[in-house]
Amino acid sequence: MATIQAIFFDQDGVIIDTEKDGHRVAFNQAFRDFGYDVTWGVEEYHELLQIAGGKERMRHYLHTVGFGKPVDPKEEDDLIQRLHKHKTEVFIELVELGKLPLRTGVKRLMIEINKLGLVLGVCTTSNQRSAQAVANQILRDIKFDFILAGDVVSKKKPDPEIYNLALSRTGLSPEECVVIEDSQNGVIAARRAGMHIVATVNYYTAREDLSLADIVVTSLGDPNGEKGELLGGGEGLKYNGVLDAELIVAYFSA
Repeated sequence: MATIQAIFFDQDGVIIDTEKDGHRVAFNQAFRDFGYDVTWGVEEYHELLQIAGGKERMRHYLHTVGFGKPVDPKEEDDLIQRLHKHKTEVFIELVELGKLPLRTGVKRLMIEINKLGLVLGVCTTSNQRSAQAVANQILRDIKFDFILAGDVVSKKKPDPEIYNLALSRTGLSPEECVVIEDSQNGVIAARRAGMHIVATVNYYTAREDLSLADIVVTSLGDPNGEKGELLGGGEGLKYNGVLDAELIVAYFSA
């Protein structure tokens, strides 16, 4: 078994619980600002999350439900691009105003990863500016080796392209890497790339099939705060409600 050299984080739903109160809110604001009577409810957005990528989500909705008034097919691509750009501006403002706090244990684990000298990366289908806003604002004292986001790959999760790109960037083998994910699509992508997987569920993904993950927990946990619960996997793991970097490395290197 190879020794763990790197830990890669998805962003949305893992680093911050962005989907329900972040991206969904930003999408709805963008629709209103562009004059469309479209509001994605909490449960409706859960269904839309099965489609990876914000632009892809809007395009799917336009083709299946519609925006409430006709959209010229010749203008569709430009409209989707402009809507998504505006949505990103709204989302970044939410981040910068501190309205989207970090999930439990995320910063603690990243600090531990830095101290151990492991490679730390972000692999997300979220927009590049969104990913940079999170890294440069609420995680500005964390050292990231790379941030892969948005259109850096042509295929979204569950395709493994973004994780294969991370392997290419680092020169590491899949067995040397652990991925922190939250969704079925993300878990499938990491599994197809051959990596070890920790899944930490949130409001939307708690009902998804995450059985391909090696460990499934409710959160990463904090020693002096909220403790996580083990939901699946983790056979032989000495787990006390907190997944720290040394424990993760030891478990997957054993």
